[in-house]
Amino acid sequence: MLVSNKTLQKKARKGKYAVGAFNVYDMESVQSVVRAAELEKSPAIIATTEGAIKYAGHEFIAELIRLAAKKSKINYSLHLDHGQDMDIIRNCIKLGYTSVMIDASHHPFEENIRITKAVVGMAHRKGISVEAELGTIGGVEDAIKTRKILLTDPQDAKEFVEKTGCDTLAVAIGTSHGAYKFTKRSKLAIDRLIQICKVVDVPLVLHGASAIPTRIVRKAKLFGAVLGNAKGVANNDVQLAIRNGISKVNIDSDLRLTFDAAIRETLKTHPEIFDPRKILGPARDAMTETVRQKMRLFGSSGKANK
Repeated sequence: MLVSNKTLQKKARKGKYAVGAFNVYDMESVQSVVRAAELEKSPAIIATTEGAIKYAGHEFIAELIRLAAKKSKINYSLHLDHGQDMDIIRNCIKLGYTSVMIDASHHPFEENIRITKAVVGMAHRKGISVEAELGTIGGVEDAIKTRKILLTDPQDAKEFVEKTGCDTLAVAIGTSHGAYKFTKRSKLAIDRLIQICKVVDVPLVLHGASAIPTRIVRKAKLFGAVLGNAKGVANNDVQLAIRNGISKVNIDSDLRLTFDAAIRETLKTHPEIFDPRKILGPARDAMTETVRQKMRLFGSSGKANK
């Protein structure tokens, strides 16, 4: 069943856990998230970036997710991640998305308010929740390119939410997109998050939260990947953020690395295989396990439809 991010996150905030938002781009990734949700009895946000939409085809990927959600007894949201193209946002509304993100955080404050408010007006008419972003999260992911991290100001966040009417807010507290987030151990501005929670009454979102697990990086490198010094957000930092107000955590890079490592292993250890199903199947299973681990980490396991 499809519901909005607002619905899932309000329950999560009340229950002191977070719902994972997992970026998908094809049949295998969609199946991985849904299978993990069913096994963990956890709600999940199935997210598509603009890059994934262009890769898979908007109608195709949306229909795939809707069908998967319809056949499952778990509550999901069909969400647009980091929407910047207004045509894509309009099409998401048309295609039955239950949540869209408008990321105008790279614009000046007042322009961010204006753009976000316009999307809120379009989406709310169809009962669709809107996530916005204030502050900037660095790194590289699809259309999101390297940019300086600018932490979210609590008073700006209060004004922004009041003026835009957004349903959820992505805040910048030191995370970043991609596999190269930190040179040493992760460090998040939890004090800043606590201050934001005191003045903002909508559920909050943490982007760029992949852990980049050492074991997966080692496996990918063992079978040929060139990754360099990839480092992510420590699990205890994510849990600390959840305890202090985060109710949605975005995961992308960990899924990509898991999928990549599994495919590389299969091709290297079984060079005789040329059936795509036998190559993609193990990668799908590995991704399912990664999603399950995230659900346990976020505390959402066993919280489906509650």
